[in-house]
Amino acid sequence: MGGGRPTIPLRDTFGRVADDLRISVTDRCNFRCVYCMPAAGMAWLPRDEILSFEEIVKLTRILVEECGVRTIRFTGGEPLVRKGLEDLIALVRDIDPGLDLAMTTNGILLGEKAQALRDAGLRRLNVSLDTLHSDRFRTMARRDGLARVLDGLRAARAAGFDPIKLNMVVMRGHNEDEVVDFARLARTEGYEVRFIEFMPLDADGIWKPETVVASREIIEAIDREYPLQPVLSERPAPATRFRFRDGSQGGIGVIASVSDAFCKVCNRIRLTAEGHIRTCLFSLQEHDVKALLRGGAPDAEIRDFVVAAVWQKEEGHKIGAADFVRPEKSMSQIGG
Repeated sequence: MGGGRPTIPLRDTFGRVADDLRISVTDRCNFRCVYCMPAAGMAWLPRDEILSFEEIVKLTRILVEECGVRTIRFTGGEPLVRKGLEDLIALVRDIDPGLDLAMTTNGILLGEKAQALRDAGLRRLNVSLDTLHSDRFRTMARRDGLARVLDGLRAARAAGFDPIKLNMVVMRGHNEDEVVDFARLARTEGYEVRFIEFMPLDADGIWKPETVVASREIIEAIDREYPLQPVLSERPAPATRFRFRDGSQGGIGVIASVSDAFCKVCNRIRLTAEGHIRTCLFSLQEHDVKALLRGGAPDAEIRDFVVAAVWQKEEGHKIGAADFVRPEKSMSQIGG
């Protein structure tokens, strides 16, 4: 542990301990995916409202050294549109070389960035890819970029990322007919594919219960073609993982964020690009830590602020419950 100091765990009232920090480095994105952003009209944060690298590193150091955070994931928006992201990754790595550093990206800039990210210390990579058809890609991402994403995946492999995870948001009426194709891709290329249930965080408000393809339906469809075997996980994780029973390379997982969420064992908190702590994707409140960072607050005050925020963490997201309320922000504004 960095510095060897005793830690004050980020514990909530339900006994969960957060040791996984999601850092959104920007709210901007070069896609406009239908399950996330509107086609046009997004109001971007002013640049001076976004946390600087120095502010991100300071907060991360406090949470690593004093609160036991061990996993850092860089998100957006699209994190690779943030200039010099590899420099931030290297700075965070230097806090503690034992940290598990990961990133979620749409992959379109990976071709030019993969090696620099690896050299900076990034360990794991998740690439969002929702279809293998170029015309459907243009419809879902509202951009033409499938070939570049596939090139980016090849560059990531050449840079030494292994395994590479693919995130597929499954939406009924859009791409549910491709789940077996993605399982086949996992087998041929050695990817680990994560099938994610469509969540009500889209900017256009198109989410409805009937657009959700339940994880059990996805697993049944794949298992009929490629028999699956469950993989036990040692740590809390949103994905229920499977390997192929015939010993093939690759694997799959399902994230039942709607039908069977993993809220009871959630170990995550999020830092938004504008410097707010969110304790859940579906939080209706945020905790402004940027004010402390920019006001010159001592480390102990910043630490105690985050500890208090996590203590208020929600029990769960309540999707499907009568009192569920959608957050005002879309996924790109929150950070994945």
